[in-house]
This record gives sequence, structure tokens and C-alpha cells, in this order.
Amino acid sequence: MAHVLVTGGAGFIGSHLVERLLAMGEKVSIIDDFNDFYDPAIKRRNIETALTHSGCRLYEASICDASALQSVWTREPVDIVVHLAARAGVRPSIAEPELYCEVNITGTVRMLEAARKYGCDKFIFASSSSVYGNNTKTPFHEDDRVDHPISPYAATKKAGEEICHTYHKLYDMPITCLRFFTVYGPRCRPDLAVSKFTRLIDEDKPIPMFGDGTMQRDFTYIDDIIDGVVRSMENCSDYHVYNLGESKPVVLKDMIDTIGKAMGKTPEIDPQPEQPGDVKITYADVSRAREELGYDPTMPFAEGIERYVAWYRDVCAPAS
Repeated sequence: MAHVLVTGGAGFIGSHLVERLLAMGEKVSIIDDFNDFYDPAIKRRNIETALTHSGCRLYEASICDASALQSVWTREPVDIVVHLAARAGVRPSIAEPELYCEVNITGTVRMLEAARKYGCDKFIFASSSSVYGNNTKTPFHEDDRVDHPISPYAATKKAGEEICHTYHKLYDMPITCLRFFTVYGPRCRPDLAVSKFTRLIDEDKPIPMFGDGTMQRDFTYIDDIIDGVVRSMENCSDYHVYNLGESKPVVLKDMIDTIGKAMGKTPEIDPQPEQPGDVKITYADVSRAREELGYDPTMPFAEGIERYVAWYRDVCAPAS
């Protein structure tokens, strides 16, 4: 039985990972500061069931608080760190670049320092497809150059990968960086497009469509992402970077239509100009993850949206 420390464990991806690890028989500690990027009550609801498990412990703390991190390791040795905590989102990072640098870069350094000082067998870092910027070569491969991020958020994730590589080289720390591609599914953050558009369609409100609707995203269902994270934990050694995506980009207009179909409604479109920091396409080459991790995403987008809509109606939809 391993003791796994999951930062951001009350969030969308984190809460799913926590539940999977507990079902596998692992002990899990969650670090989450329940900040107000979105309603903290949503995050608390995410982990209600997990916290009833005897193998789960919650630390309400910031990853930037070195003394809080020390208290986690002091209570019980940590075998594996899965570092998911971050300030997320491209557009908000343009408005608050200093905050994003503090949490995403300084917070990651604090986590790595704690792992170095107090011990850790494996370190998993959550990166992002945003590091590829407006790469014109598709699909995106881990060996592509990622020197031109177009948002502070993307830059902080690129910096996180670099500092992880530095710690691996200096201290021989086994580290795996995972570049997530547009994750969606139950508990999806309310600011993400699938969540936001579902809510607006349900409320018969117009959908803001930025640009001409030809933007493409490699939507990846949460269960497939969690499979990839768990496999990366099992295979973490040396230093590796992996794409975790579906490898089947979906056009924005088609995404909106798919949600509308699942909702049984015709979406009303509100055309908007392109937004600074938005990339034209995300498209993952997952051949390395398939070969080295056994990663094999299987959820078709339409079915994933149907599952999300069913969850939304059960948990989030306003009472009629």
C-alpha cells in the first residue's frame, strides 16, 4: 500500500484520481487550499465521499506554504506525489500573471523541495497542452519544441516542466510530466467550455463562440485521463514527458452541436472575436504514452458528452 499525496485533490481531475486510488487500496492525502477561482463548495462536494474513507486525509493548505508541506511529510512518509494543484485557465492568467507565477512556479518549486528534503519515490507533474502554443505541426509530439507559449498560464506550465527536469538531474528524482489535453466529464470545472456551454443551453441562453467556430480541441474524457495518470505512477522512472489526449480533435461548432443534441435543444450562437492566448488547435500524438505506459483512450466524444449531461442533470441542473 502506497501513500500518495495529491495536490489539488479536491478539484475536477484530482477528486477523480483520489477516488480511483482509494478504490485501488492506496492511502491518499489531499492538499487543497479551496481558493475562490470557482465556488469552493463545488470542490468540497467533489470529495465528500472520499473523506468518509479511512484511508483519506485532507490538508487545507497552499502548495506555497513550506511549513504546511512539512507537516504532511512529518505525519507520514510520502511515497508518490501527484502534483495537480495550479491556477488554471489561459484567459485569467493574462489578467493575473503574477498570481499564476506565484502558484504555478513557486508552488511547484516548494513541492519539489519538500519531496527532496523529506523523501519521495516518484513525482508526477501535471502540465498542459498549452505549452505547444500555436504549433503548426500536428499532431503535437513530446519532442516538438515548446519555446513559444502564448499565455502566462502556458509559460508557467513550461517552466514547471523545466524545474522538474532540473530536480531530476540534480537529485536523481524520478519525475513524469503529463501534458493534459482539454479534459472533460463529470465534475468538470464550471469555467471550462463543456460545462459552461451545457449550462447556457440548459438555461436557453446564447453560446459565446469565439472566432469563426473552426477552432479545434482534443477533448479527453476524465476516465481516460485518470487511467493515464495511474499508469504514469506505476511506470515513473528517470524523467519523462507524455501527452495524455484523445488524439481526435473536435471542431468548436461540432462540439456545441454535440452538447445541444445531448440536451435535446438547438443552441443559439453569439459570435465573438477571437480571444488573446487562445490557440487554434490542440491535437495530441499519444504514441509514446501508448507504447511506454499502455495508455489507450477509448471514450467517443459524443458518448462522453452524454455521460456529462446525465451527471449535470443529476447534480447541477436547477430544480424545475
